[in-house]
Amino acid sequence: MKILKLSAILIFMLLATGQIYSQNMEAEKEAVKSVMKNYKNAMQNLTTKGTFELFTKDSHIFESGGVEGSYANYIEHHIGPELGHFNKFEYSDYKIDVQVDAPYAFTTETYIYTIVTKSDENSESKTIKKKGVATSVLKKIDGNWKIIKMHSSSRTPKK
Repeated sequence: MKILKLSAILIFMLLATGQIYSQNMEAEKEAVKSVMKNYKNAMQNLTTKGTFELFTKDSHIFESGGVEGSYANYIEHHIGPELGHFNKFEYSDYKIDVQVDAPYAFTTETYIYTIVTKSDENSESKTIKKKGVATSVLKKIDGNWKIIKMHSSSRTPKK
């Protein structure tokens, strides 16, 4: 009888521990998704405000075959200036897959992005629509998920 009671207690403890682990893992996945969503929202709002805290100082950004360097370098020399030439930057058909293997997390995002450029005296506004994919590696540092590596690429969607 004691063995049955002990077995029941052990099974209960294992199930409870598994459930707590599962709930914690879902919370971590949601926290990672929040980081990625905050980045995406900033781009859609044509700003870099609040995005530096999403990345580590020694992050690495790779975009469509280019090595952009750190996030700070990417903002200063690439996407930062580009945002000033856009009227619109919008994501659609967005999907994200998150895998957490603490202290790291790995994401794969797929989406369509549409950019509408500003017109000026030399050119008319134009619309660019691309199918994109991005993979990112995040690390939990001092209780916060931070992007340490991001790689994105795009191509013209098939009709």
